Amino acid sequence: MAGFVSDLVQYRKLLLMIVVLGIGGTHLTGFQMAVINYTSPYIQKFINETWLERYGSVLPQETLTLLWSLIVSVYCVGGMIGCLCSGYLAAKYGKKKCLLFNDVILITATLNTGFSRRAKSFEMILVGRFLEGIGAGIHLNAHVQYAGEISPKKLRGFINVTSTVFLALGKTVARILGLRDLLGTEDLWNVLLSFSGLVALIQLLFLPFFPESPPYLLLQKEDKAGCLKAMKQLWGEENYRTEFDDLMKEKAITKGTKIMNVVELLRERSVYPQLCTMLLLVLSLQLCGLSAITFYTSEIFQTANLQESVIPYVSLGVSISELISIIFCSSIIDRFGRRMLLCGGYLLMALILALLETSLLLSDRFPWLRYCSVILIFLFIIAYGIGPAGAPASVMNEIFTLSTRASAFVIGGIVTWLGLTFTGMIFPFAVMLLGPFCFLIFIVVLVLSVVLIYLFLPETKGKSTSEITEEFKTHYFKRKHHKAVEMNATQEKTFCTRL
Repeated sequence: MAGFVSDLVQYRKLLLMIVVLGIGGTHLTGFQMAVINYTSPYIQKFINETWLERYGSVLPQETLTLLWSLIVSVYCVGGMIGCLCSGYLAAKYGKKKCLLFNDVILITATLNTGFSRRAKSFEMILVGRFLEGIGAGIHLNAHVQYAGEISPKKLRGFINVTSTVFLALGKTVARILGLRDLLGTEDLWNVLLSFSGLVALIQLLFLPFFPESPPYLLLQKEDKAGCLKAMKQLWGEENYRTEFDDLMKEKAITKGTKIMNVVELLRERSVYPQLCTMLLLVLSLQLCGLSAITFYTSEIFQTANLQESVIPYVSLGVSISELISIIFCSSIIDRFGRRMLLCGGYLLMALILALLETSLLLSDRFPWLRYCSVILIFLFIIAYGIGPAGAPASVMNEIFTLSTRASAFVIGGIVTWLGLTFTGMIFPFAVMLLGPFCFLIFIVVLVLSVVLIYLFLPETKGKSTSEITEEFKTHYFKRKHHKAVEMNATQEKTFCTRL
């Protein structure tokens, strides 16, 4: 731990850039996803009042539900559009300019939501949420890639996980500001929605003082001097040589290779193992049971006889537990590796879900189990934060070269946004149909994910991108060669039998 702390002190300029990246990156996504729950009753009342003032009639409940559903779901639609744009923007203009452009979009979005009440226009909220979704789709991809590309090898895992740290921080900030003691009131809900614009403005002002990522400068722009200058600025005068040598090796390997778009990437068979690994990580995160826990949290807290006024503070405690556990993950990922955190975290989550399902099924016979369920929720979130929450972002950054990374993140992002939309629509019906037995689905997914990760994901800790790519090729073609040998042996055996 002492060595880790000394490394952080040594790379203090880099850490400052990580903070600027984070507050205007995934922090905003976490905030926007959580804050909508706290403003829900006030926005719906605002829509009703606006409709009555315009048309002199009460808005039908079905129409109100439709408008509210549009406000919630248009964020995911914008996210998918932003994700599709992020690959082109990041490849052509670099991650830095991409994020600065995105800050302008987010400020425009919050101006719409912030002034919607004064303008008496719920349509402005709809437009603002759509623009926020576009911004989220862009900065989710750009931030994670940017953080991975500016990190030195010995801190690569830690810096990759910071994108998840800031995502959890955004959720926590939203839950703090959304309390009724602060901005979660009928008079201040539009101010609460506007908070993300202030954070985007901070990034817009300070990010220009930091450099573009060294790999982008060297491999895409072929600016060797600019790359060296960026490395020295971020890592110091003596800490960049090994990474620079690795970049030069990658440049030699990928010489003449242009940055691929999504269609070209899907046609490139050599990256199929990495794409399959990425999809495995994304889908396992979507189906790990976190959505089930979130759905059941309020009900479990209520059955534990917690007062209605206390539940928001307990939910805040859950968010703080997630944040602390992900910070802990960032400090140990470069020591224990990605595979161990993923496999260990998923197995622990499966065990906790099994205990939680047992607790929910038997809580009517043994009322004291309701309190155990509350404890198990906290333990599940902690297990999620220690491994599976942060490790996938690191792995996805490490297994792709610069020529394939942007498009790979577009594919991963589209799957993520579709997954969020799908689980949001389907999961409530699954709960109605299966009840607590829905946890069995997630237990099976978690165990299956552990098996597949163990079989197909090589450890990426402390390895360069070219080394990881070579390891994927070796592992993939070794399996193909082994299969071909078995087929040949079978054919020879059949031939001999015929003789």
